[in-house]
Amino acid sequence: MDTSITSAISVKDIPRLDPPPACTPLAGLSDGGLPRVVLPSGHTAVHLTRYGDVHRVLKDPTFSRARANTDDGPSFLPTAMPPELLINLDAAHHARMRRVVANEYGAAAVERLRPALEEIIEVCFADLRSEEHPDVFRTVLDRIPAEVNARFLGLPAQDFERVRLHGRTAQMAPADDFDTLVEHFTAVCAYVTDLVTGVRPSARGGLVERLVAGRDRAEPPLTDAELTGLLLPAVVAGDHNSLSVLAKAVYALLCSPGLWQRLVADPAVAPRLTEELIRLIPLGGPSAFPRIATRDVETAEAVIHEGDVVYADVFAANRDPEVFPAPETIDPDREGAKHLQFGYGMHHCMGAALARLEITTVLVRLAQEFPRLALDADPETLPWDHGVLLRRPTALPVRW
Repeated sequence: MDTSITSAISVKDIPRLDPPPACTPLAGLSDGGLPRVVLPSGHTAVHLTRYGDVHRVLKDPTFSRARANTDDGPSFLPTAMPPELLINLDAAHHARMRRVVANEYGAAAVERLRPALEEIIEVCFADLRSEEHPDVFRTVLDRIPAEVNARFLGLPAQDFERVRLHGRTAQMAPADDFDTLVEHFTAVCAYVTDLVTGVRPSARGGLVERLVAGRDRAEPPLTDAELTGLLLPAVVAGDHNSLSVLAKAVYALLCSPGLWQRLVADPAVAPRLTEELIRLIPLGGPSAFPRIATRDVETAEAVIHEGDVVYADVFAANRDPEVFPAPETIDPDREGAKHLQFGYGMHHCMGAALARLEITTVLVRLAQEFPRLALDADPETLPWDHGVLLRRPTALPVRW
């Protein structure tokens, strides 16, 4: 196939796509001879940026998340997170909880959501066509992950907008706005607890109902707090994390006419294009949560000592020039190593298959039905949300 229609473009050429640094570099090296950074919590961390080193830390269960998730622990957040969240669990507890939900997010299970996804896309596209001033973010992208996720989980329709607002505000709160972050995060936790305990009913057949009914698949059976820990990221991340990557993927393509025309001419490139965009587009500032080494580990260049705080920088690893030649170029024909954007090992993102389905499907459908889609504004003037965890444009006015 002739791929000459693709004009090479660097992510650095797309205004505001890359986030500002999530932490502050320090002069000098750690005792083990590695670069260091200061996290927003004030802790000094070993900063790993090479693909091989980051990959090793992500897959090695001796790097502890639980030891970092304490009130005074190293963090990008102003407070600790609930210990029952999968991202905060170490090996044995993590395996016990994840096996209860893993099949629900497998590729085959997620594929069953395709009819609902296509139905929602049809409605959103009809609304977009009817608008005097069409905005593909407001009318299409902002609705799709949220509505698919609500159907998947079985969230009551009357709760939809309120829960979305709490989730968005918690993840978009400035890092120094402790009260707002905690207020809205607590509200989401309380809401999910009400679903788990039956105080608030969930829709029949949704994931909430299935997990509550299947809690005894774990040994011992999952507690209400553990079920809440499983479902809380599903409620928030299944909406806002997916939306953040989807919105930036569409924005990147609208800023790259050559790539957009490649997609229009060859929809089969969509899965590869999606992976390349995911590789280059971090959710927000931090690209992974800090871990604490529980033993000495040799890296490619030096040593991580037991007790070291470690920031395995996925964002940097996905642009390691030794692994990804011309790493900042968006190249849907790239071959070789897989990106680490969804993590690796036991903390691999549970919703990866769903995010891939949504992004790939939306890109193909947009290219098919709006082949001359283009931004109808200067990219530099677009508004963005930028909070402690997530970052995305909040308006994408278009014409076709």
